[in-house]
Amino acid sequence: MIEQEHWNPVLEALPPERLRDLQLRKFKRIFRWTYDRSRFHRSLYDRAGITPADIRSFEDIRRVPKVEKAMLREAQYKDPFPYGDALCVGLEDVTEYHQTSGTTGQRVYQADSWTDWEWWNECWAYVLWSQGYRPADRVFLPFGYNVFVAFWAGHYAAEKIGCEVVPGGVLDTQARILKIQELRATAMMGTPTYLLSMAETARSRMGLDPRDLTIRKITCAGEPGASIPATKERLESAWNAEVYDHAGATEIGAWSFECRHRPGGLHVNEAFFLVEIEDPDTGEIVEEPDRPGKMIITALDRRAQPCVRFDSKDVVAWSEQACACGRTFRVLAGGVIGRADDITKVKGVLLAPSAIEEVVRSMDGLGDEYEVVVQRTGDREEITLKVELLPEAGSRRAEIEVRLKDRLRIKTNLGYRLEFHEHGTLPRYEVKARRFKDLRKA
Repeated sequence: MIEQEHWNPVLEALPPERLRDLQLRKFKRIFRWTYDRSRFHRSLYDRAGITPADIRSFEDIRRVPKVEKAMLREAQYKDPFPYGDALCVGLEDVTEYHQTSGTTGQRVYQADSWTDWEWWNECWAYVLWSQGYRPADRVFLPFGYNVFVAFWAGHYAAEKIGCEVVPGGVLDTQARILKIQELRATAMMGTPTYLLSMAETARSRMGLDPRDLTIRKITCAGEPGASIPATKERLESAWNAEVYDHAGATEIGAWSFECRHRPGGLHVNEAFFLVEIEDPDTGEIVEEPDRPGKMIITALDRRAQPCVRFDSKDVVAWSEQACACGRTFRVLAGGVIGRADDITKVKGVLLAPSAIEEVVRSMDGLGDEYEVVVQRTGDREEITLKVELLPEAGSRRAEIEVRLKDRLRIKTNLGYRLEFHEHGTLPRYEVKARRFKDLRKA
């Protein structure tokens, strides 16, 4: 059952039929708001011949046109500067500026009113409370505070639920580790890539074992790694801490969380978001479990720059299992499986980069970092996997190479050209990693 002191048991334990009714009512409200106030959305809806009066059921919602990131980028190049004609409030009402990371193209500028920003923090409070954050926690935030939204809302949500927050923005990695040690921080947030890199820095450069520090809870976001069992295991082993996943996005908000009961995926924060899963081939909305598709998502309460039926490109699937925590918010099996624009065909086989991560991170003798390069030479396609061999595993290189090739073949049905690099020589990342490089698209 949900813990008695839970943040909001009224919403999170709503019977499913009442939760769906709430979502439908909220969708009608945000659709009318957007239709009336956004020139970008009004034009889109008028071309589709749909008005607020047409929304009576979930089937009607499926007629509402989807929005893609490229459309938001195009909308930016109009007045009012810099947000364009998707803005639904006056510039004087905008209090928060953030932007996407730009890893998939031109950045999207995101405007939020103060009400929107409080909503962001409320959504994040659900995330943190479900993962066991409490007022007694001292939370260290080792990310560069800048225009990328990153863990900004996580900072304020931690304060909102009563935690003590230590911002580690301008410190370098070693200084951050020393500050954790000095203040005995109990919790931390970051990307899986950077938190593994922090642990490696503590061991190799500072002579510190991160397991001996006081971090006991870690929230990961920005990458799917914390939902990948092998990566989660590495993180938990490195820090002697419980590691939880969370997925969110600048354009969307903090829409999901893994709770302390570890349901094998992510709860959708369904009081604030409507998630639909669309079959990429037929376009039909998928309701049955374990059938993957693209996530189409609506932020039901975000008003300054709304997110209505946004095509996130995230590949997800409903779980057939209810979570033991007692929340009625549905679970996405395995969290975010991948991205539709990352899952690509190589040699006629569909390849998800997360499958490679699962294999590499499960291999004894390999470091945490790796890089995948897909390229075409003439009529041939080739995948090169670059990995780091740990110093103590040097004598076992031939054995590791055979096992790695076998596991990759079983997991992905593809063959790879392997490159072994000295430990510590592949690129390190602080925010989102760029490990998968498809040179065929260059």
